[in-house]
Amino acid sequence: MTHAAVIAILVLISPLSAFGQQRPLVTEDPETVGAGRILVEAGFDYARNVLFPTSGLEGHRLRVPVAGISIGVSSIAEIQVDGGVYSRLAIERRTAGPLASMVTSTGDMTSAVEDIVIGTKVRLVPEGVSRPAFGFRFATKLPNASNESGLGRDTMDFFASLLVAKTVESVRVVGNAGLGILSDVTRGDEQNDVLIYGLSFARAITQAAEVVGELNGRLDLRDGAPPPGTDSSGTIRFGTRYTRGSWRADTAILIGVTSKDPTVGLTAGFTYVFAGFQVP
Repeated sequence: MTHAAVIAILVLISPLSAFGQQRPLVTEDPETVGAGRILVEAGFDYARNVLFPTSGLEGHRLRVPVAGISIGVSSIAEIQVDGGVYSRLAIERRTAGPLASMVTSTGDMTSAVEDIVIGTKVRLVPEGVSRPAFGFRFATKLPNASNESGLGRDTMDFFASLLVAKTVESVRVVGNAGLGILSDVTRGDEQNDVLIYGLSFARAITQAAEVVGELNGRLDLRDGAPPPGTDSSGTIRFGTRYTRGSWRADTAILIGVTSKDPTVGLTAGFTYVFAGFQVP
């Protein structure tokens, strides 16, 4: 490969290294935002035929803004806070659910704040010429959305996953695999341990534009029926990103994998990265 080709490839993948692997994807890149840097992202998503098995509600959901912040506490570690201010469900159907009697909404609309997820990501091994980068992430979901709205489970869940990524020419491939510990809303002494996974790609088309896609979800491995709201789930995302300076805009189509996932959806938003402070 000539020196000119190497330089061209580095120019094409520079937006990926500057921002990390975030919106509209949710598969986590092992690369962090960088020491003293702060990444802010926000957007919306709309999904049709969303089922909430614990409350029995089904309908079309709008979440706005879906926001997140990542703070680089060192060159290899960052703290993440993700969540949303407003989630609204246009109710199309009510079915049986273990917590259906707790839902206070009697009309065709219900709303709530989003659950907040607080996590930490650490890059363990940097990417080399012939070696992928490795990282580790663990996170906890807090019970901000209430049972009374029908959109929450009032439980805390825990996630831990191994992250791996490699850039091949102008394509960035990222994989996640790990454990999710999901609470059983019907019993206080039960949980369901699921496999969480993700596989994504980002293909640089120009210095500023990328085509991105992923498969991300969880897989129930237990024998028999899982606790409500902890069964297998997955989403396919396919979209684009456009980077200009410290800003990046994105949009993607969402497609559910299982019969209990949303049939189709749309997300769009932006990401902004800036130098926030100096790490001592």
